[in-house]
Amino acid sequence: MDEHAGLPPRPVIGVLHPGAMGAALGAALKPVAGAVIWAAAGRSNATSKRAELADLIGVPDVAALAARSHVIVSICPPHAAVDVAEQVAAALADRPDRPIYVDANAVSPDTVRRIGTVLGAENVVDGAVIGPPAWEAGHTVLLLSGAHAATVAELFAGSPFEARVLGPDLGSASALKACYAMQSKAMPAVWLAVAAAARGYGVQDALGELLARDGVDLAGVLDKLSAQAGPKAWRWVGEMEEAADTVAGVGVPDGFSRAAAEMYRRMAQDHPADS
Repeated sequence: MDEHAGLPPRPVIGVLHPGAMGAALGAALKPVAGAVIWAAAGRSNATSKRAELADLIGVPDVAALAARSHVIVSICPPHAAVDVAEQVAAALADRPDRPIYVDANAVSPDTVRRIGTVLGAENVVDGAVIGPPAWEAGHTVLLLSGAHAATVAELFAGSPFEARVLGPDLGSASALKACYAMQSKAMPAVWLAVAAAARGYGVQDALGELLARDGVDLAGVLDKLSAQAGPKAWRWVGEMEEAADTVAGVGVPDGFSRAAAEMYRRMAQDHPADS
């Protein structure tokens, strides 16, 4: 273990908050942790059930979690990332030693750096998950950057999450995640816009026939996207907005992601949200 990080051999690890991905991350960390804990206050029954199934230990609230944890993993909707970090910072106000804070959210590099100003950049690791909640190896990558990225990667060694260290700079992991999300989420959203425009002009059937000549099954594409994105669409709105901020930060036009965010916002109105 990285001695500079000050972690004991079996650290206490806090997860905020165990949704589907958070529960998988918590379960992956159990073999190396003294305990994996989560803050129960205000969380849904679905969250409680996931935490129970992952064998995570509930503590009363964020303050209790922050007081006990050597490592804190934040995995929440993008729009809540800074608020969660501020809650943790408030809870740590009287604690002289600071835990490693892994922001594993789909946010822009600027958002991660803002979290660094809240908690101290030297304490924050930029994390980004590529793939589904990992219960078996070979499907999901955890990108990490920051001063203690290697320490966090070591915690995931041998777990279903393949940890990759990108270097010491906050923002590198989030930047790579955003670029990946541009092709995995923004590009498919073009089909939503194409279909919506054709439907608005009453030519969707005719468009489908023309696309079929090119080997494209428009209805099939839309059905697959709806099944994949529908329950998560409300989360993808925030992710696409953060991706837009990411590309704009280096002078790349951000309209692709802004438009994708709007298409997923409209999709979310027609689909029940996951939790």
